Order: sequence, then C-alpha cells, then structure tokens
Amino acid sequence: MLIGKGVDRGQLSFEDINALISEALEAATLTHKRVLFLIPDATRKAPIDLLFRVIYAILSRRVAALDFLVASGTHRPLSQEQILERVGITPAKHARTYHKARFFAHVHDDPSQLKVVGTLSAGELAEISDGLIREPLTITINKRLFDYDLVAILGPVVPHETAGFAGGNKYFFPGVAGTEIISSFHWIGALITNQV
Repeated sequence: MLIGKGVDRGQLSFEDINALISEALEAATLTHKRVLFLIPDATRKAPIDLLFRVIYAILSRRVAALDFLVASGTHRPLSQEQILERVGITPAKHARTYHKARFFAHVHDDPSQLKVVGTLSAGELAEISDGLIREPLTITINKRLFDYDLVAILGPVVPHETAGFAGGNKYFFPGVAGTEIISSFHWIGALITNQV
C-alpha cells in the first residue's frame, strides 16, 4: 500500500497518477489473482473514470479477474449503464476495449447478495453505543467479497459532517453491508451525536 506520497503542486498530472498507481500495483503479487475494487457511487466525488483506466491498463493482462463493486450502502443501486458511466466508458467501449472488467451493484436489502460474518453481542453493542443500544446485531456483508484474492478500495476519504469521515473502511461498512448493520450504525451515530 502506498500512503503519504505527495506532490509540490496543487494537482497530480495523469503521469503522476499513473506512476503512483503503477508503483503500488507492481509491488503487489497479483499475477493470476482475482481482484475486486470497491468504488463509490455518484454521491462521492473522485476521478473514478481516470483511476479505472489506469488500473485496467496495469492489471487486465496480469490478473485472472478484474471486477468492480459499487459500495452504495443504502443508496439506490446503480444500473449497469450507470456503473459504466461512473467509470467513464460506454457499453460499446466496455465490450471492445475493457471486456475483462466486470461491474456489480451492491443491493443492501437483497439477502441473496449477503453473507453473515458474525454477531455483535448485546454487551459489545452497549459498549460501542455508550449503553444506548443493548441488543445483539447480526453482521452481513456482500458475499462477493469472498470470491477474490484481493479486495481493494478505490475511492476518496473525506471529512463527513456527522460521521467524522466518509471512505476508507466505510466502503465495507456501510458500503457493501446489509441493511441491519447499516441501519444500526446510522442509528447509533444519530443517538451519539444528538445527546445533550
């Protein structure tokens, strides 16, 4: 993972971006591996189209699978056309130039997409919520994550007015999690931030 490398000017050029991503991906042992990138929906601003093209050029010939899953949380799932627009390609360009990439929309309330990965006990939830919630919580996440050798996040980490930040590990929870865990943590956040 490449973290903390900056530039002296205000914006990165295409060459800078390509070099940074190339350095990070070339260092990873990904030949013949199945790779999944979690990407944000349109509610998070990032140059996903540019990043997709760079990653595809670097990895498409090396990896066994190069897939992208939109981490939409409880937002409306994107259609295939909307996902292609998000990564900056048309259906024709996908078929002609980027055919190795597959794209998936997360649907938080579709049990067939989810896998139970654990349970938070009533005591653990009470501790996390400062005693505001005292009941067990089943943790579900998109089962597609378990089909890959590497799951990577491709998106920004930015300040968030009520949740501290958006991005990072939140691409997993709430990004590709099930309804119950998403709703509980939104509720905990609301309870904690609204205490007098």
